[in-house]
Amino acid sequence: MKRYLSIITALAAAMLLQVSCYDLRFGDAFLGEHPESSGATLDTLFSSSVNAEKVLVKAYSYLPYGLPVYLKDRYDGKEYDKLGINVLESISDLNHSRRNNPSDGPVNLYYNGTYGSNIGSDYRGTEAYRFGDENEYRAIRYAWIYIENAERIPDLSSMSRQRKVAEAKMVIAIAYSELLRYMGGVPLIKHSVDPNEEMYFPRATFAETVDYIVQLLDEAAPYLNWKNDGTENGRMTKAGALGLKLRILLWAASPTFNSATPWHPQADAYTCYGNYDAERWKRAMDAGKEFFDELNANGKYQLTQATEKTHKGYRAAFRSAYYDRGGTEVLISTRRGYDVSCLEQFLTEVRYSGPTLNYVNMFAWDDGTDFDENFDWENPPRQPFFEADGTPTREPRLYETCAVPGDTWRDGSVAPVYTNHPNYTVGTGFLQMKFVLNQDSDRAGKPIQWPYLRLPEVMLSYAEAINEYNGGPDATAYKMINDVRARVGLPEIPQGLSQEEFREALIKERALELGYEEVRWFDLVRWGRSQDFTKKLYGLQATGVGGTLTDPESFTFTVTELASRNWAINWDTKWYLAAFPQTEVDKGYGIVQNPGW
Repeated sequence: MKRYLSIITALAAAMLLQVSCYDLRFGDAFLGEHPESSGATLDTLFSSSVNAEKVLVKAYSYLPYGLPVYLKDRYDGKEYDKLGINVLESISDLNHSRRNNPSDGPVNLYYNGTYGSNIGSDYRGTEAYRFGDENEYRAIRYAWIYIENAERIPDLSSMSRQRKVAEAKMVIAIAYSELLRYMGGVPLIKHSVDPNEEMYFPRATFAETVDYIVQLLDEAAPYLNWKNDGTENGRMTKAGALGLKLRILLWAASPTFNSATPWHPQADAYTCYGNYDAERWKRAMDAGKEFFDELNANGKYQLTQATEKTHKGYRAAFRSAYYDRGGTEVLISTRRGYDVSCLEQFLTEVRYSGPTLNYVNMFAWDDGTDFDENFDWENPPRQPFFEADGTPTREPRLYETCAVPGDTWRDGSVAPVYTNHPNYTVGTGFLQMKFVLNQDSDRAGKPIQWPYLRLPEVMLSYAEAINEYNGGPDATAYKMINDVRARVGLPEIPQGLSQEEFREALIKERALELGYEEVRWFDLVRWGRSQDFTKKLYGLQATGVGGTLTDPESFTFTVTELASRNWAINWDTKWYLAAFPQTEVDKGYGIVQNPGW
């Protein structure tokens, strides 16, 4: 269960470091040697580039990570997980959880509608986001300590100092990006807190928070390398700064926040602009152009392409794109350790949740033809997943994202997603494959990064900004989406689409390409897609026929309706942003509660 420092406690800790021999307790093994265990002062920490680097790396270590990790945090000895060892997609329409135990956030807080500003101690920390208990203000604290003391480092060149300060600003920008997307406007801490200053940190407006993030990215970008390789892989880059700038400006331009119609009756300046301005779409479009102008000038990033134009080759390219460190597609990555065992509990618990049939049905046939949403599952006109000889019948990303009936699971066996499999667990009829992988993969069991921002997202975001600002797609917008599809062997989308048709194609493509990468939830929120929160969700009950229980020759199928979520009948747009815990509001440092909570 998460028990992180609140914002006030975190700031107090920063003050202590300014004036006393505060023990920083670095020490995750993968971060390198930690300062002397007796404690460290600013004088000792910034007496050399080696020691100072540990402050910056510690800031990096608190960046967001999308998979539930189970590690001892060396700062306070606590153990943490995410949504009760679940994934953010489980509160979207792409995934559904049935882990009905006290630590499962989706079932206990979201599906039944009991989430709010006063979470009982049993469920605290199993939310999608809990302001004050997350890592973001820790990352901000360490980054500011580095920025304000960088001039004290005696053995660091001016160029290196500028680059590392820029890295620290990127860390702060990422932290505020997470806070913005979950909470709206938040307190903006723009310096190390002096122990004598007033402890009052009022909430900034939505617009102020957006502008501050963009300011940090603009300040950082000129001093960062376009791309880092080798031992520098994983550090902040100019490409990452420009890509994140587009993500934030797209968020700000989207209808939930950029509209004269409030997204909630209580929406205010802390949670939206309060008016519509087409120029916000232009800012996003210009940010996209800036990114691709730099890419054209500097190269080094590109979509990972298949080495052979086969289903297997396309799968391998897609897998490498999001999974492998040091590739040409990940613009920002975060790490939680080298040993894959940090994901051990997630890899076990993942069997208790899985993709919805709604999601699986989004994936096209192998020739790019849309899968019929009215497909006759009881009398299939063709095999929905594999031919009798094992040939896949759907597009490659389906099998890399979801384990389907007849697929190979991570232990090398046939995936336990059909009712008469010896290890079958009642669920949606599918399992998450992305980030899990099967034993046949040459990457299974290897340490992974979290692909916080990938090139395909930037491409699709740029296409979206063009479509929205220009009132329809142009050749560049078409090229962006078609290049993403071509990487997995899919044909181009039809020409001549209207603005709305192109928008729907983009939102769908983002779900297919970026599933389980924490994109779908935010897409539904920023576009105010209440229909996707309230629609019925389905699973698929498969039963093996012929062969053996662990290797059936074929399957029969029955569509099942998944347990209804409270949203289906009691929808409230308040869910678009998280609640501030009442304990934080009551501290009186300037928090105003989010709409509806």
